[in-house]
Amino acid sequence: MGKTIAQKIIDAHLVDGKAAPGCEVGLRIDQTLTQDATGTMAYLEYEAMGIPRVRTELSVAYIDHNTLQSGFMNADDHRFIRTIAKKIGVRYSRPGNGICHQVHLERFAKPGKTLIGSDSHTPTAGGIGALAMGAGGLDVAVAMGGGAYYIPYPKMTLIKLTGALQPMVSAKDVILEVLRVMSVKGGVGKIIEYGGEGVKTLTVPQRATITNMGAELGATTSIFPSDEVTHAFLKAQGREEDFIPLASDPDAEYDEVIEIDLSTLEPLAACPHSPDNVKPVRSLAMTKVDQVCIGSCTNSSYTDLMTVAKMLKGKTVSPDVSLAIAPGSRQVLSMLSENGALTDLLNAGARILESTCGPCIGMGQSPNSAGVSLRTFNRNFEGRSGTRDASVYLVSPETAAASCLTGYFTDPRTVPVGEAVAMPDHFPINDNMVDLPATPEEADAVEVLRGPNIKPLPQAIPLDDTMSLPCLLKVGDNITTDHIMPAGSKILPYRSNIPHLANYCFEVCDPEFPARAMAASGGFIVGGANYGQGSSREHAALVPLYLGIRAVVAKSFARIHKANLVNAGILPLEFKDPADCDKSSLNGTLRLENVFAGLEGGDITLVNETTGERAVLRCDISERQAKVIRAGGLLNYTREQNK
Repeated sequence: MGKTIAQKIIDAHLVDGKAAPGCEVGLRIDQTLTQDATGTMAYLEYEAMGIPRVRTELSVAYIDHNTLQSGFMNADDHRFIRTIAKKIGVRYSRPGNGICHQVHLERFAKPGKTLIGSDSHTPTAGGIGALAMGAGGLDVAVAMGGGAYYIPYPKMTLIKLTGALQPMVSAKDVILEVLRVMSVKGGVGKIIEYGGEGVKTLTVPQRATITNMGAELGATTSIFPSDEVTHAFLKAQGREEDFIPLASDPDAEYDEVIEIDLSTLEPLAACPHSPDNVKPVRSLAMTKVDQVCIGSCTNSSYTDLMTVAKMLKGKTVSPDVSLAIAPGSRQVLSMLSENGALTDLLNAGARILESTCGPCIGMGQSPNSAGVSLRTFNRNFEGRSGTRDASVYLVSPETAAASCLTGYFTDPRTVPVGEAVAMPDHFPINDNMVDLPATPEEADAVEVLRGPNIKPLPQAIPLDDTMSLPCLLKVGDNITTDHIMPAGSKILPYRSNIPHLANYCFEVCDPEFPARAMAASGGFIVGGANYGQGSSREHAALVPLYLGIRAVVAKSFARIHKANLVNAGILPLEFKDPADCDKSSLNGTLRLENVFAGLEGGDITLVNETTGERAVLRCDISERQAKVIRAGGLLNYTREQNK
């Protein structure tokens, strides 16, 4: 039987486990990336492992999230990351150099390589043929130290593309269509591979837009072939030597095949408050728009912004609309500046932001009260923009540009079509904002500088075979990491200060939860289906750990968050019968029985001591993860393994 692209890369990097359904596999990791919202914790965890020098082929620390210097906290974290990166052998991408996924795609990602990053949108590099996965910071730290990265062996889904996109229909519309078909839960446990003749019509930046938002499917990752299109992109970036051809075998077998005819697609929008709530743009016509934001790691490439600049040239943004544009990298911004497109954007009334994540994670540009905001981003979770009652829609750059001119939701196909923006034959190369680390001989002299906002890591409490604790919170389906640990300018500066972050845990769901958890001597959380979807931020596990959460009992979990709970030493438990979830009382005391047997694959009994009702739970984790839980988390487990 032939192999898929992902299966070939997995086979080439397999260091532990069996490459078969139902098994856990450990992979050798070639590259890692971190960003500053998660990076400080990742490097603190790496430091705690006591390994002096990273063992990957390449590791890069990006500063792209916390660039709003409203106090000393962000600046101190950046200084800490810069100095520890220099000491341990990690390249440092300075603030202003660009968003991690855009820069990594341009300058570092390679076909056939494995990459994990402490950001859920790391699969962006799948657009160039890398097996790129989002992970918790501790998993990234372990990989930097030479350890394997473990995933459940995934199912394989083929998205077979035929035809070609019509004018003013874009790659964003492709992934929105996939989300419409599969939903935010449809990719869990799967790798999404794109194939078919339609693939050849998509550029690498277009492919990267699609793989980037594969994170919203809950997929392990998404990947495209490495072909002549990939070769042309790498050559234009001065990296022709990084090219290798990659394709699935003709007789490769897939667990699922979904066919999409690109020529039949139309402009789409993800409506509030989920990326899979997808409707045609034409059905939203005459919906008044208050704000348009263009950028993020999803849609901030040179071709994206040049398309916008061409649409806005000689025109003026509606007086009722605030337009903000964030180029994805310094390379993109430099090209726009040199060819005059930046002037066209400015003259049209655009506000040019830093080459950072910015409004995508609530760092500025919050919409007005009850405002309608069109964004070329990847998530529109409630409150993520910084305005609780805002209605955020996810759209293509073409739809965003057409709508900012009219002040209403506008189908870009109604705009006169010019020539499509061509991919450059050559990109300007300037890596002077990527600092190289010290040599091993110089490393001892490097002082790691840390500020007072950096606090110690919380420690897991050893498990008991029977635990009787209150249910401190009960929540519904599709709880995101934004619900658990919000982003935004108020909170992000404290990413290295778990005690402070604890004050905001679950504030979107229940503002009283932090105080209730602090007053208790431990407790449980009960959740619905797809608990923990969204970001890879391990703070969504570390903060509950600090607050004394010993177990989360849910109908099902998102992949990365489940792994983060295990890494933190928190039990992720699932109802054998999801209907039992509805019987758990918020005010009740819950008792877990036979916990140790459950770690070995047996049943765990949940007893509601208030009502007397019982439910059967399972702890669906690997043998290795059971050892991690018993050790009190991955950090302790890794230390034990390295003794």
